Formats: sequence, structure tokens, C-alpha cells
Amino acid sequence: MMNSIKIRLATVQDVATLARLESTQLQDELVVEQRNNSLSGQSFSKVDLTCLVTQHWVVVAELDGDIIGYVIAGRWSFFKQWPIYRNLLNRLPRIDYEKAKLTEKNCCQYGPIWIASEHRGQGIFEALVLFVRKAVAKELPYMLTFIAEENAGSFAAHTRKGGMQVVDFISFDERDYYLLVLATSDSFF
Repeated sequence: MMNSIKIRLATVQDVATLARLESTQLQDELVVEQRNNSLSGQSFSKVDLTCLVTQHWVVVAELDGDIIGYVIAGRWSFFKQWPIYRNLLNRLPRIDYEKAKLTEKNCCQYGPIWIASEHRGQGIFEALVLFVRKAVAKELPYMLTFIAEENAGSFAAHTRKGGMQVVDFISFDERDYYLLVLATSDSFF
């Protein structure tokens, strides 16, 4: 199956499809917060996605012309408009990874990643992570992400299949998150 799946950088022509996937697949990312049974999640607008595609990194998995998965990585200049990312930026000076201090200048925000449920477990996750890792490596040595403590599936995928390592644990807005880092090039290990 992976032989027929194309992994590539997204283009501006993909933005409408990515926006549609963001809106229809947001349910996968929403979490019922136990404290008030409300839903929370993050979705990117067409303007956001255009900026990410043209100035950052968006990688898509395509099968027969249809996007069946994607991953986003972006510089902090884009992500710091949201409070949780500002919190992460404030935390960076306290994070050491493989004898390096993480900074706004040497790492980026990785995620979200999404794969259509009917295509999961087929190696697409690993292919997307590898492709975005290589793309980011041209400019930055590290990618940082956060995963909600209760999201065991995502945590397992990122640590086992994606090779990410836990570097910290934070609380934000009454939720707990693992912070994970991935060196973008083997030369940084």
C-alpha cells in the first residue's frame, strides 16, 4: 500500500482540501474536558494554512490524488499567537536535550499530524514524520511537540514510531501534557 502513497510538501493548491480536512476531522482532535464537559481543540483557517504552506512546513500523504494524511511544523513566529505555544516558548530555556538548550531559534513546533482512520497502521505516520524531519533539518536541528497526557495513542505513536523523546511535563489550562523533542538530523544525536 505504501508504494502507491505519495509523500510530498503541500502546495497552495492543497489549502482548500487541508481546510476541509481540518474542519471535518476536528472531532478526532477534540477532547471532552472533564471539568465542564466542554469540547476544546485547535483548527487552522485557510489563511493560517496558506501561511504554513508557504512559509513553514506542511507535508501531505496522497493516495490516488486524495490527501489522506498531513503533518505540520512551523516556526514559533507563527505559533506564538496562541497562549499554549507562548507557554511552551517560556519553558524552552529550562529544557536541555542532548547537551543543547532548546531556543526559539533552534527548534520549531511540530504538529498536528492527522491520518484518515482507514489508512492508519500502514506506515504513513512514519513516512510523514521522516519527510517533515528532513525538510525541517535544512533550517533547524530540533522539533518540539506536546501531547495531552490522556492521549495514549498519540504518545505511543510519537515515541515508538516517531522516535521522539520526552523532555518535560507541563500543565496548561487544567490539562497535563508531555513535551517531546526530535532531532531533525542524525548528526544532531
